[in-house]
Amino acid sequence: MTTIFSRIIKGELPCRKVFENERIIAFWDIAPQAPVHILIVSKKELKSLQEAKEKDQLLLGEMLLIATEIAHDLDIQEGYRLLTNIGSDAGQVIHHLHFHLLGGRVLGHIA
Repeated sequence: MTTIFSRIIKGELPCRKVFENERIIAFWDIAPQAPVHILIVSKKELKSLQEAKEKDQLLLGEMLLIATEIAHDLDIQEGYRLLTNIGSDAGQVIHHLHFHLLGGRVLGHIA
């Protein structure tokens, strides 16, 4: 599967990186929905969280822990949103597993 995220992971496209290791990359969103809008992306090619299996537990846990570290580093640890969209019906545009870390302002309630 070739997505914009796989091209970023391969170094074919630039990004404003805030974290990277052999399994995960995190960078600033180019169309931010909040003052802080970081994308935390699995380097393993999974279309969404729905495609994850038991063997992906460590990767998923690591993605969540990285989110908390980034929130702390950006001083938003007292209030932020972490979300992932699953499928087009939920608004997923790039079909590659990723989380949005949103913060830096008061975020409204969602249903």
